Amino acid sequence: MELPDFMQYKDKFSNQNFVEKISRIAKRAGAKLVYSALILYYTLQSKDVSMTDKAIIIGALGYLISPIDVIPDAIPIAGLTDDLGVLAYVLKKVWGSVSEEVKQKAKDKLSEWFDEDEMKEIDELF
Repeated sequence: MELPDFMQYKDKFSNQNFVEKISRIAKRAGAKLVYSALILYYTLQSKDVSMTDKAIIIGALGYLISPIDVIPDAIPIAGLTDDLGVLAYVLKKVWGSVSEEVKQKAKDKLSEWFDEDEMKEIDELF
């Protein structure tokens, strides 16, 4: 799958839109996608992350939030695969900047939406 130019979606990102979207799609999206999004969201808030990394994180989260993307989110099963691809791509690029604190914060939030069995998905993030 070829990734779109997700930087064109940077203006779609806002904290409020992110929280609303994640809350709405959490169960349908699955633990892996939500965990990836939460890690990026919390990494974005870190003071230890470069402006370059923050810019690509904002682009990826904007892509996730946007209802207009390569595969529309409304399409069952396939609708979120492009979003996961973009999130995974960006997460790999910034992984060195992701602190253990951010990972734990993301896991704690994830546990509000998913049970133990569902959370096992995140063990194989990459």
